[in-house]
Amino acid sequence: MSSTIQSDPHASYRSVWSTKPILRLVYEDYYRRIAAACVAGETIEIGGGIGQLKNFIPAAISSDIQHSPMVDVVADAQNLPFGSGAISNIVMLDVLHHIEFPVLFFREAERVLRAGGRCVMIEPAITPGSTVFYRLIHPEPVRMRATPFVEGLPNPERDPYDSNQAIPTLLATRDRLQFERLFPNLEFVEVSWFSFWVYPLSGGFKRWTLMPASLGRRVLAFEKRIESALGRMLGFRTMIVLQKKSA
Repeated sequence: MSSTIQSDPHASYRSVWSTKPILRLVYEDYYRRIAAACVAGETIEIGGGIGQLKNFIPAAISSDIQHSPMVDVVADAQNLPFGSGAISNIVMLDVLHHIEFPVLFFREAERVLRAGGRCVMIEPAITPGSTVFYRLIHPEPVRMRATPFVEGLPNPERDPYDSNQAIPTLLATRDRLQFERLFPNLEFVEVSWFSFWVYPLSGGFKRWTLMPASLGRRVLAFEKRIESALGRMLGFRTMIVLQKKSA
């Protein structure tokens, strides 16, 4: 392994980002959605990775479990190094489904958010339209029988890319009532479902793509017009926004 990869585990992702316009088109839409859902105040990004959120929220503090040049703070989402009630927004893109014990993260989010503060997440959505792709084509597993509320001691040797793509969908649907009982100070203020064709055809962070950016821009605009009607059936993405209740 080269010294560059050792010192920067996100180098290969940034390389693809810089050379793939369709990828930037897709993820810039995600970042805009996240920025629009935030409230005023200090913003912490969990899983900052390649550091693109700052193009949309310049003052955001980027954190990641792995050190890289684009990260401001190295931290585990299950043990955040921030004071209680100190943060206005916690934002995450494709992170929740990688966290070993999501219940530990939500406990920390409940602690560090101020009253009225938000946790804004965009994650894979397991829907009738996306399930074949996520189960058979995407490399990460989908375990719909899992529970998001298992609790344990985080393993420092665990691969940070281990995952279960079903976790966000389970939290927003089947296990939502249980979540609300466990975290009574966190309320759902938005669950939206979107992203139909451009994302899977883009190839994500792979080098290949089945859709040029010129076509992707037009298709993405069409997707936005129909997402409120068809998102729950066809969407590949969900945005979950939680807000800490006032005292």
